[in-house]
Amino acid sequence: MTTSEGQQESAVRSYQIANSQFDVAAGRMGLDRDLGVLIKTPNFEMKAEVPIRMDDGRLVVFIGYRVQHNGARGPHKGGVRYHPDVDMEEVTGLAALMTWKTALVNIPFGGAKGGVNCDPKGLSARELELITRRFTLAIDAVIGPYHDIPAPDVNTNAQVMSWMMDEYSRRHGYSPAVVTGKPISLGGSLGREAATGRGCAIVLREAARDYGLDLKKATVAIQGFGNVGSHAARFLRAEGCRIVAVSDAQGGIANPDGLDPEQVLAHARNAGTVVGAPHAETISNQELLAFDCDVLVPAALGGVITRSNAGQIKAKIILEGANAPTTPDADAMLGRRGVIVIPDILANAGGVTVSYFEWTQNIQQFSWDEDHVVAELTKVLTRAYREVYVLAQKEGVSLRTAAYMIAVQ
Repeated sequence: MTTSEGQQESAVRSYQIANSQFDVAAGRMGLDRDLGVLIKTPNFEMKAEVPIRMDDGRLVVFIGYRVQHNGARGPHKGGVRYHPDVDMEEVTGLAALMTWKTALVNIPFGGAKGGVNCDPKGLSARELELITRRFTLAIDAVIGPYHDIPAPDVNTNAQVMSWMMDEYSRRHGYSPAVVTGKPISLGGSLGREAATGRGCAIVLREAARDYGLDLKKATVAIQGFGNVGSHAARFLRAEGCRIVAVSDAQGGIANPDGLDPEQVLAHARNAGTVVGAPHAETISNQELLAFDCDVLVPAALGGVITRSNAGQIKAKIILEGANAPTTPDADAMLGRRGVIVIPDILANAGGVTVSYFEWTQNIQQFSWDEDHVVAELTKVLTRAYREVYVLAQKEGVSLRTAAYMIAVQ
């Protein structure tokens, strides 16, 4: 399979995952077919040229995308990712997931997503800034504090958001509420950077009570040791879990006696990868997915748990830190095996929830302390999890189907 074929397969899979999960819930609810078609269809799709002058003098045109899936409940909200797999199908599927995620946790946003097809690992800081500013200029007419609010996603961060905010503010005046996930000094919220990983830990803590998992004895493997995975590891370890394996794009490491997330993160910052961290053996990403553990956290990219490897998973609970990490076929296989899957639109909703808090603070021009942010996040996610669990038990469906039923309703 060529690289382009592999990217296309991944993108189509992401889009199909989002629609397949919607269809299951809609069928269970008896949703009118025409209404279902209307809801699934994005409000707006945009493809834009992003031309920049590279450091070596070449002119390169990257392609950027922004999809606004549904704004019925409020301004569109969704991250911006920089990755070679970014294309229209990928972004559309992820925008749909944001619609259901914001509805599930009952915050007044709709769903959106965006990105630029590029490999940031091969770009200088100057080139990344130029891409960000040019992309922001291209989508300037369709974003805004009350219309569409970007945020960090794969390979983007607070620095990228500060460039976006600055570029937008050049034409519209000082506008901190146009993006979330900003540096604290530019109107960012305390607790935002760690919010998605913290949210994973909050949701798992609730689920552990219902499914008889003792977190102080639980073992956890985490695929993807970026922002989500590394913070999830820290918070889960604080709950008493033993982190037995982690990985990144270069590979993974494992130690059945437990890894120290802080030490692994320090090694990764110096080496550029978790591979080679002390007191650990090297494993592959596929070996991590099949690692002997109680909880598996796929926190990297979508479509990593498939029909071909679902049967090898030993975990009792899968906590979806990434968006759409499990294909529909794999989801069905895991369900038949009795594996509990805590779906992405619930498990990783901490990020968009604290993004909402950040946006609220920007609009009100008032800052919350971190304890208040954490308390409100805990309240939102605990309520959402409880609603999903109760409906799943009542209807005899999976947590995923219950989550979608609530979101679609």
